[in-house]
Amino acid sequence: MATLAVLNQEGNQVSEITLKDEIFAIEPNQQVIFDAIIMQRASMRQGTHDTKNRTEVRGGGRKPYNQKGTGRARQGSIRATQWRGGGIVFGPTPRSYKYSLNKKVRRLALKSVLSEKVSTNDMIVVDKFNLDTPKTKEFIKIIENIGATKKTLFVVSPEESMENAYLSMRNIKSMNMVLAEGINVYDIVNANKIVFTENALKIVEEVFA
Repeated sequence: MATLAVLNQEGNQVSEITLKDEIFAIEPNQQVIFDAIIMQRASMRQGTHDTKNRTEVRGGGRKPYNQKGTGRARQGSIRATQWRGGGIVFGPTPRSYKYSLNKKVRRLALKSVLSEKVSTNDMIVVDKFNLDTPKTKEFIKIIENIGATKKTLFVVSPEESMENAYLSMRNIKSMNMVLAEGINVYDIVNANKIVFTENALKIVEEVFA
């Protein structure tokens, strides 16, 4: 079973934690990781694109010229799709791009990306974040101490008091913080490092157990 050092805010090891192999030491399935990312990115799309069809464009209420006798092709409206200023054929309309994956696939994808982070030594565990006041300078010092200065995802527990830590972190570029229940494939893959608090790691293991 894999073990990780538990660090404090100064970057010193205070204990050691054993990770569950069925969550953090599986063979990553690249296909389900890809499927989960595509699903999440599709769900992020606003889907507010819209074009006007011939019933929505202005004008064209009168037949432009007689049906017969002009030598031209018959036309019923100057707002038909073949006219300049006419409606758009099969243009995009507002829609939702959301879809879901099988629960087993989603769980496998999360286990796969977590196992990848462990295998590449890009996962860090800290005992807790304890800041008396929101100070970005203090938080920068902490992430330097634990070695998580670039594009890091922090996973915390809802039971912990994280307001000061979050307010200190949010001004730092490429840093993100989520609750353990909100952990997802896209955020993990998008981060260079993932930092768990000890309580958050226990929650993740309980969910996947």
